[in-house]
Amino acid sequence: MSGLWTIMRNDKSCMTALLLMAALAIALIIFGGPLSGTGIGLSPYMINTVGQFATFAILALSLDLIWGYLGILSLGQGLFFSIGGYVIAMHLLKHSFEVTGKVPDFMQFMGWSQFPAYWAGLGVFSYAVIVAVVLTLVIAGVFGALSFRSRVSGVYFSIITQALVYVAMLLMFRNDTGFGGNNGMTGFSVIFGWPLGSKGVITAMAVASVICLMAVMIACRLFVASRTGRLMLATRDDEVRLTSLGYSAFRLKLGVWCIAALIAALAGFLYVPQVGIINPRLLSPDLSLEIAVWVAIGGRGHLVGAVIGAVLVNAVKFWFSAAAPDMWPFILSGLIVLVVLVFPNGLMDLAMLRIIRPMGPRRLADLGSAGPKEVR
Repeated sequence: MSGLWTIMRNDKSCMTALLLMAALAIALIIFGGPLSGTGIGLSPYMINTVGQFATFAILALSLDLIWGYLGILSLGQGLFFSIGGYVIAMHLLKHSFEVTGKVPDFMQFMGWSQFPAYWAGLGVFSYAVIVAVVLTLVIAGVFGALSFRSRVSGVYFSIITQALVYVAMLLMFRNDTGFGGNNGMTGFSVIFGWPLGSKGVITAMAVASVICLMAVMIACRLFVASRTGRLMLATRDDEVRLTSLGYSAFRLKLGVWCIAALIAALAGFLYVPQVGIINPRLLSPDLSLEIAVWVAIGGRGHLVGAVIGAVLVNAVKFWFSAAAPDMWPFILSGLIVLVVLVFPNGLMDLAMLRIIRPMGPRRLADLGSAGPKEVR
């Protein structure tokens, strides 16, 4: 505990972020509970939006852990996000069937009267958690072992991860797989026996998401401050030299890769009950690319920056999607260009008042290999 306090005391930005998250959780409980019926109370839509933003921040942390601190850019983080989402969706549908007796919509569409055999036991929450963890670790472990053992890295690893998530999307589009097909899975009615659409449940899920974000933030901060975290930075900066000193970069990369996959699955586990639907579009390569944009804009190699980037970009996206949906792709592209040319460390450059001059040819050439100069 003393070590945790020392680390947090020396990292004021992380401590400030955690205090703000704690205040947000308390505000959700108060303004979404006792004061919900007053003029200053929060609407279910606003509470639900906060909960979604918290899950996006967790997802951004999962990518920042492997990209910002280990130097591995994954463009397939949406795969593990979807694994958590699909497993919790299967649990909710099975649990809802056990409580209400209503067959899910996708089964009615397929003309099925019984759940597929691999749905057995998913009505139990603890079993669903075990399934999500095991499935995530198996897929991440096998893929990571094959890739890292073959020394696939850089842009090639990014391309392979994007191909992996694309293949998974095509698989989930098939109606005969038993995962909802093109229309996905929806119609979640209860969770732990409580009505899913009630304001109390909406508030509880949003608070749980914020608390999980705080827990992941603390865990990641302690992890990168440990000896393993220092080895991650050494691997990112000079893997050959680290290996020549007798360290196993393969085991390090595989372990961190699996941890990041579990964090992404946790985000999906929290996200789907709050939006009430999951379909193969969650596996679209666009989402995985957008996750990288969140981290880049916030500042990779800065845990707080990843959270800020995820929340800020999605807040702007939500607003533009309602006000001017056709403009959002152009706004996002402009943000990417701004980060690449002016703020290579994202919003962290602004926070530290380090306004970077536009890059010349030499800095543009070094962009692919240069990591953040200062890691917090």
